[in-house]
Amino acid sequence: MTTDTGSRAGRWLCGFHPAPRRPTSRLLMLPHAGGSASFYFPFSEALSGDVDVLVAQYPGRQERHREPSITDIQELAVAVLAALTADGLDDVPLALFGHSMGALVAYEMAGLLEERGVPVARLFVSGCRGAAVPDDPRRLHADDDALMAELAAMGGTDVELLSHPDIRQMVLPPLRADFRAVETYSHRPRQPLRVPMTALIGDMDPRVRPGTAEAWSELTLGSYELRIFHGDHFFLVAPGTFGEVVRLLRDRLTGPGPSTTHISHGEEEAL
Repeated sequence: MTTDTGSRAGRWLCGFHPAPRRPTSRLLMLPHAGGSASFYFPFSEALSGDVDVLVAQYPGRQERHREPSITDIQELAVAVLAALTADGLDDVPLALFGHSMGALVAYEMAGLLEERGVPVARLFVSGCRGAAVPDDPRRLHADDDALMAELAAMGGTDVELLSHPDIRQMVLPPLRADFRAVETYSHRPRQPLRVPMTALIGDMDPRVRPGTAEAWSELTLGSYELRIFHGDHFFLVAPGTFGEVVRLLRDRLTGPGPSTTHISHGEEEAL
């Protein structure tokens, strides 16, 4: 695995695979709470033939583990956007993909870009309630065991790994910081976005249901679709759904995409 960070805004952006000579689009992927850039390596590998995939690396994890985490969604969005625009990556259409906390960061980035007159080709919001739907703040004061139990319940980390003290010491600080960012996030009223939006959720996600995901549709004047896949909060990397998600991304990034709102399960609707 290679990570190109030298020419792509230093520590903030990772390019795991060389960009295609003539990419059809560029996709910036934003990790979930407690997550790191490597989570999206399989997606970069699968899409690299057609799409220039960049992945954000937040401070406080992996090679940036000595840096303090950012505990504010808007601040994080501004920082990632500054890194993205530093390289002048405006030669091909830009799409944003965020999972869970990353969806809120992606939404805020889309708003900032539109305010600057920069169109976003598509916004993918995965495993996340609509930005205007308040979150449950119970994790702000949860102890370490409670946080680890919730992470395991969502399917994000192997339970045996979480019992290892060194792993817990590495995972907990950025996880707690990210949960604070999510649970103190307050949606700021703004004009609806104009970007086409695709929401993705798992049908067994304990935290995101179709009703709260549908709230995203109120935040854009562009086309909107909700795609429901089989799986829990981390449905997108499950062996049975990973390929479906990749096909959806490739189709929406390289094809004309849908023009109307619809809800579908997995591949029941032809991609």
